[in-house]
Amino acid sequence: MTALPVCALFSQMTSSVKRPLTGLVAATFTPLTPHGEVDVSVIGPYVDYLVNKQGIKHVFVNGSTGEGMSLSVNERKALAAEWCRQSKNKLEQVIIHVGCLSVSDSKELARHAAEIGADGISLIAPSFFKPSSRDCLVQFLKEVTSAAPHLPFYYYHLPALTGVHIPAASVLDGIQKSIPSFQGLKFSDKDLLDFGLCVYKSPKSWPMLYGVDEQLLAGLALGAHGAIGSTYNYLGTTFNEILDTFAKGDLAGAQILQFKVQDVMGFAMQHGFNLSLSKRLMCLLSGLPLGPARLPLAPCSEEDARLVQAKIQETLGPQ
Repeated sequence: MTALPVCALFSQMTSSVKRPLTGLVAATFTPLTPHGEVDVSVIGPYVDYLVNKQGIKHVFVNGSTGEGMSLSVNERKALAAEWCRQSKNKLEQVIIHVGCLSVSDSKELARHAAEIGADGISLIAPSFFKPSSRDCLVQFLKEVTSAAPHLPFYYYHLPALTGVHIPAASVLDGIQKSIPSFQGLKFSDKDLLDFGLCVYKSPKSWPMLYGVDEQLLAGLALGAHGAIGSTYNYLGTTFNEILDTFAKGDLAGAQILQFKVQDVMGFAMQHGFNLSLSKRLMCLLSGLPLGPARLPLAPCSEEDARLVQAKIQETLGPQ
């Protein structure tokens, strides 16, 4: 019998203890140099900023906010490893997104996540050659997660970008029979009917994590256990206040906070809010040198970024 590497054995032992993923999860940006190369040296200060300034305890690495689909496998491995290393004794959970167009690349990233001690993996549907049915999609997810069977797995539902419009509630129906490591859902869509059915028809032990920041309160009202999003990187204080206020039963107070966020987001959308602008806002508000977004994303207008920064500070206060 071939002995497992110590890091892999430790990973399997620890990750088999399933800890519910709740609260705010920051979908992290990928630090790039001005020339577009991955810069892992920023991740240590990034972790400290999230913990000390935004009250964030969990991160979601190499997802759409992290431009994961625009990164090479080796770049994604380097980022995942550094996030896991820097999170020790600081963050509670590091979830690594491993979805790729290639099933073999996805499996390689899943195995790597287990080896470096990640707390879970997530997987988006392929977006070029797309699964034609629920069963086809689940088969893809099963094949990838078989490479890290002891890591909790979260399905990542993002039909606006993948073009895969199979309802998440359909995907979740009976999924643990095929994928025993399945633990929860990252639901990044505005279809509250589908999300409500996911909550209603799933075991209460499965974390349902809502992924549309400007509609967080709606997700909470339907039973979301937490949320994964990009703006939690720099608006975590405000969104944590929404969670706390809602948990206390103060719906009116939570509504006021959510409306303020929507006021900011509506203003940002008038100024071309996209990933490039969101990443630039993170740089301006945190002081971290995260660099530009990678091509094919176009750079944002510095003027627009400064205007949205001012709107945030005027409406929500210092961040």
